[in-house]
Amino acid sequence: MQSPFANMPPVVKNLLIINIIFFIATYALAQFVNLPFLLGAFYPYSPLFKPWQIITYMFMHGGFTHILFNMFALVSFGPMLEYTLGSKKFFNFYFVTGIGGYVLYTLTQAIQVHAITGSFGVPNALYSQQDVETLDMIFKYPMMGASGAIFGILVGFAMLFPNLEMMIMFIPVPIKAKYVVIGYIALELFTGIGRFAGDNVAHFAHLGGGLFGFLLIKLWGIKRPNNFY
Repeated sequence: MQSPFANMPPVVKNLLIINIIFFIATYALAQFVNLPFLLGAFYPYSPLFKPWQIITYMFMHGGFTHILFNMFALVSFGPMLEYTLGSKKFFNFYFVTGIGGYVLYTLTQAIQVHAITGSFGVPNALYSQQDVETLDMIFKYPMMGASGAIFGILVGFAMLFPNLEMMIMFIPVPIKAKYVVIGYIALELFTGIGRFAGDNVAHFAHLGGGLFGFLLIKLWGIKRPNNFY
């Protein structure tokens, strides 16, 4: 029986394996260490922030559904992008877009904190209950997941294979990749700005990853493969 990793390029394969290992370790070691709080990414002014979290947060996930969808997207779109960019460039692309997700998400957090406190930290003062809850979420809860890097992969894929038709769940007709990603960006922007109650998704991390993915493809001057249209 052929290995499921047989036709998978090396960077995608190793990213998949590492993400699964970290996910298993999160639960297997829960009695000994709180990996989400050690490796998830905190706001830089939080006392829980550590420099390595800018990288390690990409390998932490908040549940089975979270990692399932991220890894499904990685193995669906990552191989074509890695074959096109080459493994070294794809490796850099993945981590730069993941860091880009953290950067944009942190910037939106900083804007929120400054709007409430007048600074980027938290001075001693009294705030409304709503402001306290907002600050509590920013300073005490980490961002986790590969979604920023995954969104970068989606944007890179759509830029290099814009007319490749895709089947989307609950939509009975194929849609070109460029329209799928544009629609996804619009949805992320809408939900990110809306800040709907109960929504704990880091939408601006997704958008940051997509933005950095777009910039990298442009900066590197990567052209669409001639054998695709």
